[in-house]
Amino acid sequence: MPRCKRLRLLVKTLMGGVLIAVACAGTATAQTPPAQQQAFRDIYRELVEIDTTDTAGDTLKAAETMAVRLKAAGFPAADIRVISTGPRKGNLVARLRGTGARKPVLLLAHIDVVPAGDGWQHDPFRLIEADGYFHGRGVIDNKAMAAIFLSNLIEFHREGFKPERDIIVALTTDEELAQSAHNGVKWILDNERALIDAEFALNEGGGGALRNGQPFRLAVQLAEKVYQTYVLEVTDAGGHSASPRRDNAIYRLSAALTKLAQFDFPPRLNAVTRANFERLAQSETPPVAAAIKALLAGSIDPAALAPLSANSTYNAQMRTTCVATLLEAGTVENALPQTARATVNCRILPDEPVQETANILARVIADEKVTVTPKGRPTSAPPSPPHPEVMQAVSRLAAEMWPGVPVQPAMSAGYTDNRWLRNAGIPAYGVSGLFSEQGRNGVHGRNERVAVKDVYASKDFLYRLVKQLAAPAAR
Repeated sequence: MPRCKRLRLLVKTLMGGVLIAVACAGTATAQTPPAQQQAFRDIYRELVEIDTTDTAGDTLKAAETMAVRLKAAGFPAADIRVISTGPRKGNLVARLRGTGARKPVLLLAHIDVVPAGDGWQHDPFRLIEADGYFHGRGVIDNKAMAAIFLSNLIEFHREGFKPERDIIVALTTDEELAQSAHNGVKWILDNERALIDAEFALNEGGGGALRNGQPFRLAVQLAEKVYQTYVLEVTDAGGHSASPRRDNAIYRLSAALTKLAQFDFPPRLNAVTRANFERLAQSETPPVAAAIKALLAGSIDPAALAPLSANSTYNAQMRTTCVATLLEAGTVENALPQTARATVNCRILPDEPVQETANILARVIADEKVTVTPKGRPTSAPPSPPHPEVMQAVSRLAAEMWPGVPVQPAMSAGYTDNRWLRNAGIPAYGVSGLFSEQGRNGVHGRNERVAVKDVYASKDFLYRLVKQLAAPAAR
């Protein structure tokens, strides 16, 4: 590994593995040559400009289009598989053969996206470069990573790179749907596991956070919260709106939702979030750092933890959250509602019983006429133990590319396909090296965007990381 001047290593043992935070000065970031940047950009554009929403899009078309690129690059047909499990549902699995001295590494990225909605500054299904940003649905979530993995795989092949491990790239469908029989990762694990079986996987879920436009921290996702939706419902006989009653289904439901809006689940840390907050306490502003220290000391005082509770990102790290996302009530304007229904989406701490969340909701609402019914079945998964080789490689590269930026373990507030891998015994690590402005990047909202320079830096980072992990003797 290239040495940088004044290299300082801080090694910290974490959950049986090693986490290294590195700071160094005067290190230059490696740059992808212009020709390779253009080749990547062509793949990126093609993926973004194929609509892959569940409502109107086609992940099969995207998978087949990427397979054509691999064939044109000289990959044997036997090492390219397009798997379709239904109309407009497609997955691509490609393999770069190594010596077989070590088990494969899996590079996973979903290619489906959430609907764009209205009000975009640019066409969401065109890759637009403007004002130093790439704009479009999926430019972060998750077509940047998909394009990077595929482009880098092609580069490895053209270089004649012979890794110790097979390098498997899987571009999959339906990650964005909480309940889908076509989820690509689950389907492949259940039906053709050998295609993606690996010692470990790299996927989304971790990334870089910017603060005032500068890299602030780089996360490696080791765990994620559990997704569970509940339906709150009030039923009533209804009646004529000219003879209203205070006992109105909409009013009762509204009162229940108001109670929920004012309630916070108790704070609680696990091994991953504790390690995360310990690192954050060293770099946050004094008021936030003081709140973190109170949390680490076991405080549950709302006043002491207020700076964390007010920050949606930190709040989601320290407690289960439940939020109303959909409402439905009544049938016509001149009749009292017979039904009022709300959908409440919960993200539950991974080591908390899911049923306890339903019990808490019922206690908070405290109205026997409001039923709380789970929708779908939750999928929980154990955290991935920090893999020393992965964590050390990430930390080394971070020190070279983003000097002084800490690398820290993280729990995702949302879910990823890592849950399927972890439950199948394949450790998965969310790490992209892609920095963005959290809360302002448009992910799952309108005007999704990411800085052009940050995308190319992520490509460089993942190119070097995978090379190191696939052929560690060559470092």
